[in-house]
Amino acid sequence: MSLFDKILIANRGEIACRIMRTCRQLGIATVAVYSEADRHAEHVRMADESVCIGPPEATLSYLNRQAVLDAARATGSQAIHPGYGFLSENAEFAEMVEAAGLVFIGPKAASMRAMGSKAGAKALMAAHGVPVVPGYGGEDQNAAHLQREADAIGYPLMIKAAHGGGGKGMRIVHEPAAFAAALESCQREARNAFGKDRVLLERYIEKPRHIEFQIFADSHANTIHIGERECSAQRRFQKVIEESPSPFLDADHRARMAEAAVAAARAVDYRNAGTVEFIVAPNGDFYFMEINSRLQVEHPVTEMVTGLDLVRWQIEVAAGRPLPLSQDAIRHRGHAIEVRLYAENPDLNFMPGSGTIRQLHLPETGTGLRIDGGFREGDTVSVYYDPMLAKLIVHADSREAALHRLQDALAGCQIFGLPSNIGFLEDLVAHPAVQQGDIDTGFLDRNLDDVLKKPEQLPDWHVAAAAYFSLKAAEHAVPESAGDPWSQRDFWRPYGHGAFRVALKHHADFVLYRLRLVEGRLTVSAEGREFAAKVRGGNATTLSLEMEGRHHDLHCFRCDNALVVHDGRRRSHWQIRIPGSDVNEGSDRSDGFIRAPMPGKLVLLKAQSGQKVAAGEELAVMEAMKMELSIKAPGNGRITGILAEAGSVLDADAGIFCWDPVHD
Repeated sequence: MSLFDKILIANRGEIACRIMRTCRQLGIATVAVYSEADRHAEHVRMADESVCIGPPEATLSYLNRQAVLDAARATGSQAIHPGYGFLSENAEFAEMVEAAGLVFIGPKAASMRAMGSKAGAKALMAAHGVPVVPGYGGEDQNAAHLQREADAIGYPLMIKAAHGGGGKGMRIVHEPAAFAAALESCQREARNAFGKDRVLLERYIEKPRHIEFQIFADSHANTIHIGERECSAQRRFQKVIEESPSPFLDADHRARMAEAAVAAARAVDYRNAGTVEFIVAPNGDFYFMEINSRLQVEHPVTEMVTGLDLVRWQIEVAAGRPLPLSQDAIRHRGHAIEVRLYAENPDLNFMPGSGTIRQLHLPETGTGLRIDGGFREGDTVSVYYDPMLAKLIVHADSREAALHRLQDALAGCQIFGLPSNIGFLEDLVAHPAVQQGDIDTGFLDRNLDDVLKKPEQLPDWHVAAAAYFSLKAAEHAVPESAGDPWSQRDFWRPYGHGAFRVALKHHADFVLYRLRLVEGRLTVSAEGREFAAKVRGGNATTLSLEMEGRHHDLHCFRCDNALVVHDGRRRSHWQIRIPGSDVNEGSDRSDGFIRAPMPGKLVLLKAQSGQKVAAGEELAVMEAMKMELSIKAPGNGRITGILAEAGSVLDADAGIFCWDPVHD
């Protein structure tokens, strides 16, 4: 049975690029669809053809079912691959594709409907003997009725968007008095993200693990699993680290959960790739959570430990072929881990970033390291979509070796022009709880301050390296002149040696450093303190130092006056200022306005002109990149004017309120 000649990928970013790579290997032509904001995006560049399907807003482009279908018809595509997110779990779209005589590369609409509602899926699983968490998912969505059901289930309680995914539309409630506000926020987020605000309630299992099983089924009555992935490292229900196999499961639990996963797939007559997700209590009891009827973001983890191409399997199964392997033929080898690189600022509550990628540094891929990316240097990260830039996936013979390989890979990553979570991932991966595999889904939210905490004292070798690399930056800016001894960087002077002066800023203020590099000896002094190091070798990007009998190998990334120094396990950020240069030190933002901290849509205004407000009081809600952000009063004061309307799209730093702070 032949495969397709041309496939349209109804998605964007790294997943669209990843699908195109497999299609290229199979000799299948690809069609990209894109919004006006993505006209120059990487997935558009990779495709054989591309079609613009609408304005930047996802609801008018990537979620526009008719526009996607029209693009498929116009290009002669035979099948549509939805990737993940957007239309991947939209049963109506799957039916439209089939009605048009095309193939939807995913499950059938009937199976999707059975799973699209989390409440319906739970009831179906319970009927087939799959363990489920106690909860409510009925049709009555009246707020008062939901409050009564919540009180009956007991607290802590989770509110979940019934048609959601990706951690959107979830809230944990610890007491009855907090339920109404959490319900309102959850429904609003679900309505904006998925177009439906129905919720389900379920008992919240304390300190659970999140373990999921990759399933696959064809139209020839074959249903198998391809092992598990553990995704317990989460922040606000968003997966941060995914790995396979789970460090928690023993052989007995693994076998029982795998059996339950296959039973769940058969209960809904599943086809193609899917994921059965479970929450696992500390004692090993497990409960069905949901079936994701699509390819998961973390599918490369399974591919790395099995050597399989799951996208290829998807295409072959959609074309009517049987599964390439039986259950007994699936083999797992070693350990794989995935992390996601985001344009976000962990120090500002993971606020998403948008703008141009000025520099993008990623390590070389090869044995044991895979990178799935959707951006290049110079690309623009839009405010309209999720800010994930790439995924790093490592594989090694053991979990310990995989963690080391991941740390090495992260050390080779750096982004300039946008904030990123790279340093945060390094700190998290090095945390003892992650190293030991002793983590639950709430660990990161409980211990975030500890993970983000930076050591008070920066090692001397970081300071020495920053000084050395600043010298190399100056050498590059002012090349040595063979005929001018005064411009040589040996600092020789008629009456001794001079010193190179540079102001370096690590966290707070600029500090003036004086350094000498004479015959391989580097001397650095500042603020009455001096230390020396032997330079064993170095250039503009790498440095090998010997200090107090210890060797340190470091490298740096530099963009204009920004410098990042890395010793293999830790990075430090610096700003360089050569004395006499003009550097913007920042400005006082206490200017009588409360501003938008990032580009996005103003969803809700909760304050009125003339209203007195207290420090920390919520004044407005913004939405950007699929997340809600609460705008709070920076101090006690009074709102003196409203500058923006609910529903308007704002630029970063746009004024929302005029306010008069009360000074104590």
